[in-house]
Amino acid sequence: MPYLYGFDTGFLLFFIPAMILAMYAQFKVQNTFAKYLKVPNRKGYTGVEVARYILDANGLNDVRIERIPGALTDHYDPSKRVLRLSEPVYSQPSIASISVAAHESGHAVQHQHGYFPLIARNALVPIVNFSAQFTWILIILGLIMSSGSLINAGIILFSAAVLFQIITLPVEFNASHRALAMLSQSGIISDDERPKARAVLSAAALTYVAAAAVSIAQLLRLLLIRGDRD
Repeated sequence: MPYLYGFDTGFLLFFIPAMILAMYAQFKVQNTFAKYLKVPNRKGYTGVEVARYILDANGLNDVRIERIPGALTDHYDPSKRVLRLSEPVYSQPSIASISVAAHESGHAVQHQHGYFPLIARNALVPIVNFSAQFTWILIILGLIMSSGSLINAGIILFSAAVLFQIITLPVEFNASHRALAMLSQSGIISDDERPKARAVLSAAALTYVAAAAVSIAQLLRLLLIRGDRD
């Protein structure tokens, strides 16, 4: 039953637990990153040095590396073939810095190899951007006008965002797997540093799991609300 004693049960059953997971994931990644940002890697490599090494070792000499402001704002831009590293990751010789840099470099390697989930996710970006603008307009208008068609259209658009979050999971997990393998095989990290790098990458991966959970929870909530309108 979508509503119970005036409460949105979908919000209570799905959305609140997912948001709790998301808050925990954010807390976890921030604390793990901060912890290992203080732990220097034994060879003294900075994030930009590790990123450049991995890119060049994979024939990606043409991929530029840029420094950007903020923390945990690191990303690879496939359209411009640019790897952007936040200030702490770019310049500090820590376990956290080289782990994040290697992860983002993993996305560039995925792009080079035509990794299908990455291609699929990139293809969904324009649709997700469009849905972000109109999903809630359609749903709110549908609720106000009691129009099932408008609500359905909003749910379909929102489903594209959910699919994007789901496809993001293998993309991020694979990038982390590549990162850990490249760091180990190249000798950038030692065997006893490997669990520390894995801790950083695992904490970051949890944020994507949480984001997918929030999207799925919101979709289930909308489906419950739509069912109540039939």
